[in-house]
Amino acid sequence: MTRAEKEEIVKHLSEKLNENSIFYLADISELDAESSTKLRRLAHKREVSLNVVKNTLLRKALEAAEGSYDQFYDLLKGNTSIMFAEVGNAPAKLIKDFRKDNDRPILKGAFIEEAVFIGDEQMNSLAEMKSKEEVIADIIAILQSPAKNVVSALQSGGNTISGLVKALGERAE
Repeated sequence: MTRAEKEEIVKHLSEKLNENSIFYLADISELDAESSTKLRRLAHKREVSLNVVKNTLLRKALEAAEGSYDQFYDLLKGNTSIMFAEVGNAPAKLIKDFRKDNDRPILKGAFIEEAVFIGDEQMNSLAEMKSKEEVIADIIAILQSPAKNVVSALQSGGNTISGLVKALGERAE
């Protein structure tokens, strides 16, 4: 690989890091070709971008990117792949589902909306974490609940109130 090609890869990676607020670093070594292909297909299906990268090039890209990624430098040993996604828990769910049949990938670290997660022991909490869209939907449902209760109470009691007013009106005569 020429120096110009390496510089282009670093530039491309640093641009992707700047564009995405979510990325995961994982070890997919020891996967045979068939398993690796299955993982890539599953990642594509779940809208997760999966790329195997050289550690030195990834480190240079992390250094060139706008964020502060110092915590990830020590993780750049051995085989490293980077996963980009729009939804924070998508790569974690992908890894967790894929590991039902395989020992890999192993989570090295994750960066989700300014939060840093280091180590494979974070996998379950990352997979169970709600996405931004799920949290917004929950908040909207909570906010709508009291209004729905008031509307349904008014609608169901409408006949009772009108009957009561009519009966009181007839009684006064």
